[in-house]
Formats: sequence, structure tokens, C-alpha cells
Amino acid sequence: MSTASKILAVGIGGAGGALARYALNVLFAKFFAPFPFATFFINVSGSFLIGFLITLFSEKFETGENLHLAVITGFLGAYTTFSTFELETFELLREKKLPTAIFYVSTSFALGFLGVIVGVWLARKF
Repeated sequence: MSTASKILAVGIGGAGGALARYALNVLFAKFFAPFPFATFFINVSGSFLIGFLITLFSEKFETGENLHLAVITGFLGAYTTFSTFELETFELLREKKLPTAIFYVSTSFALGFLGVIVGVWLARKF
């Protein structure tokens, strides 16, 4: 498979995921406030979809690399990176690496949140 077709698969899937995320944000903004239901729904549904689809693609159906790249890397990658984070945590737990999983989850949350705080602070300084 050529590099160009891989890039195209990720790009097409990514465009679809980004559009789906945007559409859900617009839809949820009309009906719910102030809780961020759209992000909550996207994170939970994306986590479900990555678990469901990765299992189907690897255990139930023979799929090509382009489909995997378009759906998992492209669509779900643009739809939510939280799903990848959840899958990686699941893999660590399945491999019985509980301390690593706990470290990964806690530091990702703590440093990610700190990153937001520092980013906001720094932007306000400019």
C-alpha cells in the first residue's frame, strides 16, 4: 500500500471525524448547558467505538489497512483522542501492568490539566 493512499485514508476519515464532532457540539449546544454534554458524549461514544471496532477489525473481520487507518486513526482520531487514551489504558491493564496504567492515567490527567492552566496563563500574559 502506498504512502499516498495511507495519507488519503487518514485524511478522509479525519475529515469525517472532525465534522461529526463539530455537528454533535452544535446539536448538543442547542439542548444542554452548562455541562459539556457534547464532549462527554463524544469521549464515551468514541471509547466505545474504538473498543468495538478494533475488536471487530482484529478478531471478527478481515479488513484492509486503509479501512483501519480511515476509521480508527482518521475518524476516531479526529472525533476524540480520548478513545485512544482509553484503549491504551485497557491494553496496559490487559497486560497486567497496573502500576503503569495508574501512572499513565493520573499523570495524563494531572499534566494535561496543568497544561491547560499554564496555556491559559501564558496566553493571558501576551
